Amino acid sequence: MNVFGVDIGGSGIKGAPVDLDRGDLAEPRHKVLTPHPATPESVADGVVEVVRHFGWSGPVGITFPGVVTGSVIRTAANVDKSWIDTDAGQLLGDKLNLRTTVLNDADAAGVAEMSFGAGRGRKGVVFLLTFGTGIGSALFIDGKLVPNTELGHLELHGHEAEKRASSKAKEDAELSWHHWAHRVQKYLEHLEMLFSPELFIIGGGVSRKSEKFLPLIEGIRAEIIPAELQNNAGIVGAAMVAADRS
Repeated sequence: MNVFGVDIGGSGIKGAPVDLDRGDLAEPRHKVLTPHPATPESVADGVVEVVRHFGWSGPVGITFPGVVTGSVIRTAANVDKSWIDTDAGQLLGDKLNLRTTVLNDADAAGVAEMSFGAGRGRKGVVFLLTFGTGIGSALFIDGKLVPNTELGHLELHGHEAEKRASSKAKEDAELSWHHWAHRVQKYLEHLEMLFSPELFIIGGGVSRKSEKFLPLIEGIRAEIIPAELQNNAGIVGAAMVAADRS
């Protein structure tokens, strides 16, 4: 069974049909740049472009970088603030003329990793963390999602954590892998103090280069492993949740 997944990010909007039996993309994904300013109308046009690229006519799952309750956007850190209080499900559903499901981006990635990736079969407290434009978080307790944690916005040493430890922060400050890994370590220490997880799964685009920084992180009791679905996890998870709600 195939369902379409779209992942809205601070820098790109990407999507593809997903084979839900395999937990993988059924076709190579299509990506467009996130418009700036990333207003509801302009982002919705980008989503339409991605979905219509495939001539898709079934249900669509769509991730959003912020808190989503029902299908209403409550926070918007890396897109335009006019998203706040927008009913994204209605907006995108009307634009696409298709049934849509909207959820937090890291939650979607976590759902995919817990079913088909690095979190498969893992119990206890598990975090999926996505390092990209910001830091997304998905918290699972015995495989069940606690939605909309958005723990990239925790305060760490007087700063919002994602302003210091996202992969964008690494690029903007031209940090070495060693220096950036130290910042990530401090962030993980903070999460570990608060939640005592058994496992951290590190996702986002930077997970493709996990060998460059994960060995540099020390002193964390929890196991730390890279995501297996890497940057496709959000697309896969969005499709999975859309299928569940259809």
